[in-house]
Amino acid sequence: MSLEQEWAGLTPRDAIALQRKTATAVITEDQLPVVRTVAGVDVGFENKHTARAAVVVLDAATLEPVDHALARLPVSFPYVPGLLSFRECPVALRALTSLEVTPDLLLCDGQGIAHPRRLGVASHLGVLTGLPSIGVAKSRLVGTHDPVPDRRGAWVALRDGDEVIGAVLRTRQGVKPLFISPGHRLSLATALEWVMACVTRYRLPETTRWADGLASNRGQRWLDRLK
Repeated sequence: MSLEQEWAGLTPRDAIALQRKTATAVITEDQLPVVRTVAGVDVGFENKHTARAAVVVLDAATLEPVDHALARLPVSFPYVPGLLSFRECPVALRALTSLEVTPDLLLCDGQGIAHPRRLGVASHLGVLTGLPSIGVAKSRLVGTHDPVPDRRGAWVALRDGDEVIGAVLRTRQGVKPLFISPGHRLSLATALEWVMACVTRYRLPETTRWADGLASNRGQRWLDRLK
């Protein structure tokens, strides 16, 4: 049974209950293999009825693309803040299963445990696939933080009450920071190391730039670069 079939008919209340149950399986300690490939995962929406996922696998040393996949599925869950993984995971999983190269680490455009129930799309996808994953979000969903120093690589803790749920990371001087959190099978410190390892001269890591480009309406231009 596919994930979209398994989740068919879920109500928001059902989804919240499933989130809480699934969150107990999230691991926030380092359980990574030797990381030779990293993948960016992003989901866009062609219209209100169709979701499009892109996964681009990069060589971890050179950040050159080695594999990619696109998938489309009908949108089967309503837009509810905090429950976006139920819209995004089915099509992201479809794209991941289409790859020829299985990535060692996923960098997902979205939250990891920096989520009210500690199960953003990166954590949810990590548990579903068993792959180590990182949440790389452009905006904050939950938590508070101190100002981030304006220098490359500077970060401050993102806290929800007394709990550290992520970090606010300045990937380059003079740009808005990113919100980084463990997804599954790695620590916050390791998540930050890998995000910075994937950053070149842009605000976003190369994994996110490639996946976002393919998942968006600019997809054909990015596909042409892969030829």
